Amino acid sequence: MPIDLQRGQRALDTSLPVIRSQVPLALDEQALECFVVTARCGCFMQAARRLNLKTVALRKRLAALEARLGYSLFVNVHNNPVLSQQGRRLLLVLQARETGATSAQPRDEALPVRLAVAAPLLHDLLGRNLINFVRQHAGMRLQVANLEAGGEADVTLWLGDLATPTRLHAPGQGQPQALGTLDYVAHIAKRYVREANRPTSLADLQDYMLVHWQGDAQVAALAPWHAVVQARQGGVTLIEDYPMYNQLIKCSACVGLLPHYASHLDRGLLALPEVFRKPMRRRVWLAVNGKAQDDPLVQVLVGAIRAAFDERREWFEG
Repeated sequence: MPIDLQRGQRALDTSLPVIRSQVPLALDEQALECFVVTARCGCFMQAARRLNLKTVALRKRLAALEARLGYSLFVNVHNNPVLSQQGRRLLLVLQARETGATSAQPRDEALPVRLAVAAPLLHDLLGRNLINFVRQHAGMRLQVANLEAGGEADVTLWLGDLATPTRLHAPGQGQPQALGTLDYVAHIAKRYVREANRPTSLADLQDYMLVHWQGDAQVAALAPWHAVVQARQGGVTLIEDYPMYNQLIKCSACVGLLPHYASHLDRGLLALPEVFRKPMRRRVWLAVNGKAQDDPLVQVLVGAIRAAFDERREWFEG
């Protein structure tokens, strides 16, 4: 619920006792921050997320602050915290103090945590874990960039060769660590083919349209697939957007190349492992920038990425 500061200002001229213009030094600054964030959010749950606290811990800090001040800062209105008259006045005092501190010495902007990630990994594997990470760290600045954008990143996640990563090291990038191995297999939606007569050879693909994600165009490990696409005079769709590439496979009777885990993510997909006799394999690599490896948020982000793979360990080979 928005805070009515004008209403709070008028309260200063009423019969309420005057609150000193300076906050007592004995008050806990962390508790005061909890109060300000809760007042701004108008919701205990959202304020707790913003502060990276549990709601119960936030309420305890606010209760301790109220006990120290000797008056209530919030009143409960439809299960939402609404500032009391004393709470509005305290908020004005804190905002005035913050304004003075800002004008005297501007604060540095919080440095963002920068994640550069390959589009398939972000789309297929990291979505849920990244959402949980953001929910639990609502006060941070996070930049998620496509790997192809280049530039320096704190955490980098990409697809490379089996033995060594083929990606050029970005500035400051640490030692690459392998997270899993992907086998690439042709896929089609089950609705468009019966399993009994599914394509089992390259010749069988002549009866189907192909769809090719252009992000894989320069990947040497996928050369058998590239040869089939390039040999086609027609019946091929080339696309740069990875989510739409997946939709074309699912909804347009197209055959496309996907990692072997695709049928685990969508049971409507049918793998065609017999089409290509030669295996097409790539490895997932993770690297942390040396300048950011001790940052607690970077460490938590790396933990969330590792958890995304550990939860699906049976999908990957060593």
